[in-house]
Amino acid sequence: MKKSDKKIENALREALTKVCETALASVNGFVWLTHLVDYNAFPNSLKIVCVFDTDEALSNAIDAKQNDYLYELIKCELNVVNIKLDKLRQSVSFDTEEACERSHAGKWHERLARRQSKVMLH
Repeated sequence: MKKSDKKIENALREALTKVCETALASVNGFVWLTHLVDYNAFPNSLKIVCVFDTDEALSNAIDAKQNDYLYELIKCELNVVNIKLDKLRQSVSFDTEEACERSHAGKWHERLARRQSKVMLH
């Protein structure tokens, strides 16, 4: 990883940690988030995955427009560290612990590797 990539990674981690802490306190069912990125195509390659505990919790959050709240929270925190995403909604996705358990036996590294390969293809 190049020095410039490390700076971006540190800024991303700082911003997304704040998003996570805020969401844990304010979004029912939210449990964690992560990001995937190909620094050769940054920022367009950035993908952020917000994870909820259950499918029902995610559905309820979307019904309550909490996804819009998370989009705005992510946008604001990324702006603080001077990371601008032109298509934020395409860069953020939602998933659940329950879905990972169902389709990948709870192995997040496998589930996220599939998403990462999609990032690398674009």
